[in-house]
Amino acid sequence: MRVSGVFRVLALIFATVTTWIIIRNHMGFSIKTIRLPRWLGSSTKETQVMKHKCGLIKPCSANYFAFKIGSGAANVVGPTMCFENHIIMSPVKNNVGRGLNIALVNDIKHLVKFLKEIPEGALVLVASYDDPGTKMNDEARKLFANLGSSYAKQLGFRDSWVFVGAKNLRDKSPFEQFLKNNPKTNKYEGWPELLEMEGCVPARLF
Repeated sequence: MRVSGVFRVLALIFATVTTWIIIRNHMGFSIKTIRLPRWLGSSTKETQVMKHKCGLIKPCSANYFAFKIGSGAANVVGPTMCFENHIIMSPVKNNVGRGLNIALVNDIKHLVKFLKEIPEGALVLVASYDDPGTKMNDEARKLFANLGSSYAKQLGFRDSWVFVGAKNLRDKSPFEQFLKNNPKTNKYEGWPELLEMEGCVPARLF
């Protein structure tokens, strides 16, 4: 009985080793047969999209400024402004607030405090946050309209608005987006969705 038991153990070990060798050889063969050619494997690499100033996919032409403006989302996420690859305003910089966030871009060193004092040739970048319209009076709306805005006169409570304009434009600015606060269409509870606008502003058009 003892001898037969030893033979059984040896037979089991032999069968196990044999099976392992067969599986190993088979797996090695299988791996070799499904290996792709190098030229085929290189096509699986992800294509990286080159981005330019302010994250634009396409670069701006000569005498054009790159910009990107995003309105605030509800009263949680603040607006952002990028001009010529410089982040002018953002929640990270902690320089945004409720209402209208305005940046004047030209050669002057100091920001102009009042809309009446905006000089000729200055680019005005505006992004709303939470409530841009409640405190707006008729005079302020008219001044924004003179900067090229088509929606300043109807800007209301918790509307979303992004705008790029300049003083004494001949026509309305093509760089403006507006979304009315509407409980039926709002993306957030009590607020419309975030607006984002980007593009290239002609340096001499304004």
